Amino acid sequence: MTLRENPVPFRIWGEQFIDEASTEQMEDAARLPIAVKGALMPDAHVGYGLPIGGVLATEGAVIPYAVGVDIACRMRMTIFSEKGSAIQGQRGRLEKVLKEETRFGAGVEWSASERGDHEVLDDSAWAADDLLRRLKDKAYKQLGTSGSGNHFVEWGVFDLPEADDQLGLQAGSYLALLSHSGSRGAGYQIANHYSRLAMDLHPELDKSVKHLAWLDLDSEEGQAYWQAMQLAGRYAAANHEVIHERIARAVNLKPAAVIENHHNFAWKEKHDGKTVVVHRKGATPAGPGVLGIIPGSMGDAGYVVRGKGNADALNSAAHGAGRVLSRTQAKKTVTRSMIKKYLDERGITLIGGGIDEAPMAYKRIDDIIAAQSDLIDVVGKFTPRIVRMDS
Repeated sequence: MTLRENPVPFRIWGEQFIDEASTEQMEDAARLPIAVKGALMPDAHVGYGLPIGGVLATEGAVIPYAVGVDIACRMRMTIFSEKGSAIQGQRGRLEKVLKEETRFGAGVEWSASERGDHEVLDDSAWAADDLLRRLKDKAYKQLGTSGSGNHFVEWGVFDLPEADDQLGLQAGSYLALLSHSGSRGAGYQIANHYSRLAMDLHPELDKSVKHLAWLDLDSEEGQAYWQAMQLAGRYAAANHEVIHERIARAVNLKPAAVIENHHNFAWKEKHDGKTVVVHRKGATPAGPGVLGIIPGSMGDAGYVVRGKGNADALNSAAHGAGRVLSRTQAKKTVTRSMIKKYLDERGITLIGGGIDEAPMAYKRIDDIIAAQSDLIDVVGKFTPRIVRMDS
């Protein structure tokens, strides 16, 4: 099947922050015969197939690699009624709880006596096919754990400058817990299985877009992936919920508000009068009034935002600061002492965390937020204080 001679329209936000290779990847994706419209967010950088920070609407088809290998990678923030200043007096206790109540890394599991429970494990979709049946036990063992790389759980201070009815909070400074992770091993295996299947079904695709092979939604394979993706999304949400409940219970605190969103997923939405599949690979849903979280790095603030529903962006926004150094480049140019100095200057305690996740490996989050003022309004600011990552 031949690619379009000219790409379908896609707008770029923060073009000055985006490298040429990411734009070229987006152009290639926009030349797919199933493509309808696209957008590129200011945190964009090169990914497999679709760039991270890429948004692509397709008609009648879903692209597993445009969702990503970590299906339903997402954010969750729990805001507590305690003042943000409470973190100083309880720093040791809060750090201890993060160490004891979280698990990080590829393949990591809770022991049989430590495992949590959630109704998602009773979801009938686990019995839909052999793949999901095989993955259920892995999902059970990994429930309430986090991945490697840029995944984290962290205590911080959430500053809300004005009372917000949607959050049900008055203006103030609050203690908050923020997490970033996805659907763990189960989601990864679903993604790989269906990505290989899609590529097998489209051997004629040019090598530049081979990772963007798709599944027709009216096919058996497309329906199977769609249902598996939805299950992975529910599981990822449950995973965060269990993490937050474990930690809140350990410190004997009750949530005052919760905000959460996927940023690696595909949704059926209506745009320009047509029902399309919107793939957001490292992009935050930002429909009118929709709350989302855009984090910075281990050493920088993140933001709670409210979407403006910009149609040119397919109701999307950035999902983070975005890398400016690849993992390999970061390991070659950044040292542990550089990271320590950066974090010490900002009063941040780091547990774990690789050199490839150094703050200087990322774009400036405030530049990224400023580059999308027509996509979002900033609701509040989260400043990390105790950060837990894979070591």
